[in-house]
Parts: sequence; C-alpha cells; structure tokens
Amino acid sequence: MKEAECSVIDRAVERMIQVMSNHGLRITGQRRTLARLFAEASGFLSAKEVYQSLEMKHHGLSFDTVYRNLRMLQELGVLEQFNFEDGMKFRVGCYGHKHHHHHLICLSCDHIYPLDYCPMEHLTNLPAHFQVVKHQFEIYGYCEECQQPDNKPLQDIVSV
Repeated sequence: MKEAECSVIDRAVERMIQVMSNHGLRITGQRRTLARLFAEASGFLSAKEVYQSLEMKHHGLSFDTVYRNLRMLQELGVLEQFNFEDGMKFRVGCYGHKHHHHHLICLSCDHIYPLDYCPMEHLTNLPAHFQVVKHQFEIYGYCEECQQPDNKPLQDIVSV
C-alpha cells in the first residue's frame, strides 16, 4: 500500500475512533479493528462479512456484539446503512456531508453519489394525520462508466 493511501486510511480510522471516544465509548481492540476494516474497505460490508473478518482476529466474538456495534456506529454517523436486495450493508459515513442527505448508488461498482437535498421536501401528498419521524431514500442504478457495454453486469448482457 502506498504511503498516501496509508495516511488516508489512518486518518479515517482515527476519525472513527475519535467519534466513538467523544460519545464515551471504550476504545477496545475490537473497535479499532472494526474501524480499520471499514477504512480499508472499498465498498459495502454486510454484518456477516464484518463478523467473519473480526472473528479471525478476536476469537470468541459473537455476531450479536458485531451487529450491536454496527448499529451503534450507524446511529453515531460513523457508518451508513444501506438496504440491498441481498440484505443490509454498511460503509463509512459521508464525512464531507454534515447535513441530512441521500444517495445514488451504482449496483455494479458500489460508487456512491450524494444527493445534496432531501426528496422528502418535495412530497406533498402525505396524509395530514401521519407524522414522519425518519425516512430512507436511496436510488439504485448504474453509473455512466458501468453503463458502457464492456462493464455491463452479465445478467444485462445475456438474453434468454
């Protein structure tokens, strides 16, 4: 790994650890490993993938402990949670976007494009008696590069 990449990863790890520390969480070896795992990840990780990675280094770790930490880190804004057809996945939060926002997500390369506004602001037909307390709004599709014929997913190329 190049020195510049190490520096970026190390800063991301320290930023995640700092957020945990600022919220009064004990910084354990497991949490350090979790932060490094996400800082080094190039895409999304499922709870199962996180568990399998951490369990190799921290024997006796339970899946419940991993899942509780993922949910807690998501609530703190350290991680973001996304729902895919094959289940829930997590990735490092968008630190550059301190405000509420949503995403366009490429299903092929996992690239994320933040939307700088909330589509909820434009919904006018919500029932008056319903109070919205939270929502999720992600748009899944293919980025320009993945739309190129050479990059199309196999199921989109093969016709039956």
